[in-house]
Amino acid sequence: MAKKEKVFGYLPNDTPPFGQMVLLGFQHVLTMFPATVLVALLMGFPVPTVLLISGVGTILALLGSKLTIGKYIPLYYGSSFSYLAAVMAITQTPFGVEADPKLLSVVQAGFVATGLINIIVGVLIRVAGGKKAIDTILPASITGPVACTIGIGLGLAALNNATGITGPTGSPQVSEFIVALLTLIITICLSVYLQGKGFIGMLPILLGAIAGYLIAIPFGLVNVTWGELLRVPTFNFPVFNDPMTLTAVVGIGVMAIATIPESTAHLYQISLYVDHLAEEQGREKYNLSQYIGLNFILDGLDDIVNGLFGSVAGTNYGENNSLMVITRNYSGPALITAGVIAILLAFVGPLADLVRSMPSAVGGGLSIYLFGVIGMQGIALMISEKVNLYDPRQLAIGAVILIVGIGGNIGFANSMIPFPVGSVFPDGLPAIAFAAVLGILINLIFVIIKPPVERKAVTK
Repeated sequence: MAKKEKVFGYLPNDTPPFGQMVLLGFQHVLTMFPATVLVALLMGFPVPTVLLISGVGTILALLGSKLTIGKYIPLYYGSSFSYLAAVMAITQTPFGVEADPKLLSVVQAGFVATGLINIIVGVLIRVAGGKKAIDTILPASITGPVACTIGIGLGLAALNNATGITGPTGSPQVSEFIVALLTLIITICLSVYLQGKGFIGMLPILLGAIAGYLIAIPFGLVNVTWGELLRVPTFNFPVFNDPMTLTAVVGIGVMAIATIPESTAHLYQISLYVDHLAEEQGREKYNLSQYIGLNFILDGLDDIVNGLFGSVAGTNYGENNSLMVITRNYSGPALITAGVIAILLAFVGPLADLVRSMPSAVGGGLSIYLFGVIGMQGIALMISEKVNLYDPRQLAIGAVILIVGIGGNIGFANSMIPFPVGSVFPDGLPAIAFAAVLGILINLIFVIIKPPVERKAVTK
């Protein structure tokens, strides 16, 4: 009988040799770096702080799962795009410019709220019984349109960065638009033609950013100011007594509904592949999908840490999940190593200087693509979950969310629907958050009062 070939790969509780672990950890950092840094630049948060807290939050989540269930849930936590619209409505900061710390403190209170919401959802799920409970309150007919709204609603911000328009009276700059378009085209081509080319195929955003940066140099758009070789990241703390705090808590907090289905999908995906590798190796399966409630609690813990110390609310990264599937490396200790590397990078001054010097035109070119992908992922979610758009109730939910959310976010000043509500929303209702709440309320009507007929989807 032929000897069975050993299947190589690391399961979550496996610890690779030190040299391998460092390389595998660095690869994780390279994978999360482009999106995490881009979100920080778009929102106006200091990049070193975001890198530092990303590493800390990831380590805490991994250790939390190991201490709770005796297994690592192998996920990396980076900055989430889901909160961009709500945050940018408050900070109103140009690309790459750090926002007023007072405004960031208000935003951070909202991030703490998202953490508490995730923890509450996690506890309820552990009591109520898994994904079915989520699907009743937050079906794909809500979360899909909300994701679309977040992405498409940011279209104006992306185009402003791409054209160099810095305010209501700003003028478009031809040179910046050329750089943005070239960055966009190069990044799209890299993301398409590098597919299936191994590790480099996971870096189209980073490579596109580098290409755009180099293109911007002869246009005179790059200006690097070098500081210290080593620097200590700055920390900012939330405020809960500012007049805008309650607005931020509600407006940002409700956006947690966009990360809940995303986090669920990531856990189910990684659980499937971990168990497949375990089966191939003849070892015990991990069955990580049963810990969906714990996963939300850990997500919430990460958001609270970010909110308390001056970073961006996060989510577990699908990019790093894909990396693990490709490399068959699900090692929790390797992810902890990645967190340590991210922390160390936060203290490297030249890195922060280079990142901060990235022209807004480059960020605009990347944003056109990334924001559009967020919107398209909302459509993909509805397709994968078989949302029946021939059914009037599901059609109505999506229609209301899209029109109120996108129209309000782009059409009104500061993305606020101009109806002040006391001290809670003194400047009006945050458009995307209000749209999401409307969708939830309409869905609850149909959950409580069952419609007599559901129109079936047309099938060929």
